[in-house]
Amino acid sequence: MFTINMYMPRLSLYKPERGNDYEFLDKQILEMFTVGGTDIHIHKYLGPENPSDADATADQPQYDAVAETNIQDLLFMENRDRKYDPDVYTHRGIYNVQDIDFDLSQFGLFLSNDTLFMTVHIRSIVKTLGRKPMPGDVIELPHLKDEYALNDYSVALKRFYVIEDINRAAEGFTQTWYPHLYRLKLKQIMDSQEYKEILDLPADEDNESGNTLRDLLSTYEREMQINNAVIQQAEADAAKSGYDTTHLFTTQLSPDGQIEVVTVDADSLDASTAEQLADRVMQTPDGQGYSGYLVGDGIAPNGEAFGHGIQFPTTPVEGNYFLRTDFFPNRLFRYDGVRWVKMEDNVRMTLTNTDNRQTQKGSFINNDNTDVIDGETVQERQSLSEALRPKADN
Repeated sequence: MFTINMYMPRLSLYKPERGNDYEFLDKQILEMFTVGGTDIHIHKYLGPENPSDADATADQPQYDAVAETNIQDLLFMENRDRKYDPDVYTHRGIYNVQDIDFDLSQFGLFLSNDTLFMTVHIRSIVKTLGRKPMPGDVIELPHLKDEYALNDYSVALKRFYVIEDINRAAEGFTQTWYPHLYRLKLKQIMDSQEYKEILDLPADEDNESGNTLRDLLSTYEREMQINNAVIQQAEADAAKSGYDTTHLFTTQLSPDGQIEVVTVDADSLDASTAEQLADRVMQTPDGQGYSGYLVGDGIAPNGEAFGHGIQFPTTPVEGNYFLRTDFFPNRLFRYDGVRWVKMEDNVRMTLTNTDNRQTQKGSFINNDNTDVIDGETVQERQSLSEALRPKADN
């Protein structure tokens, strides 16, 4: 007599291969995006600009890009010159709409809740793009167009977001333990070099010669107006660095640092004749009676007259002041009867970067002048040894 043992197959939702259960669930999830999702327009990131594009001309433009996984600048780990596909891909996505508000804190005005987390279907978006979505792809949300913006433009304002990160969504795992959804972290783009190709697109598809997206979305002009207004107010409030001492009066100091009062005999004082005024001895202070942060302004104290130039006068009088303009910064001297004694340096300079400051910082470090060396135009701040170094034969 033979005994036959019957065994039931082992029950398991997970299978090493993606079988019919996975295909069935994946189709139902895709249908959920078709019914309840919103359209998204994807500007596909192609990669950093190919260096050969620098030789492109208007007649022969070049649109090559290196692989999208390459990094243009390994030092800063960024891709500034990005190339985007001229074609726009349409897909479906789902995200939670939230209010975007400005929060005023002790550090300034900040935009809160400006990050969106969107879920997309994995297999369908890979089929649409030809690859999985990646950081650098720009997503346009057409349902966020503002048709009633307070401006003089006839087109709606669009909203663009860039993908910063991508992961498998936790809610996208089904009973088969396989993922079906990607979770995209989106951040609103700004007018920067990375998105130049997108912002240069026409704002109105029917009028390609009209305004660009940059004209509508960029805040550059308004920010520059605010910045210039802040600079103008700062120049009015504090025209120069350091302490302003032009309204202070300096007295004569004795060698021990005490105020030295110069007295005259009232009986011998006669200022009625021009001869006595011409023969008077100048009593000018030989030092500043105050100290502080960058107080030197190159001006003689108490409103005294002074000369200026690149060499001292040949017939000075004791107590004369003279400003040497060949010193950087300019230096004020006082003649004590024997020699020219340094009084102060003109260190109170304007704070505007566009001014030509008479300092080493303005004329040496920031020197943008050019010169011709060995038939080649070079900058003056460039090392002469580098400029004259023999060039390798091509």
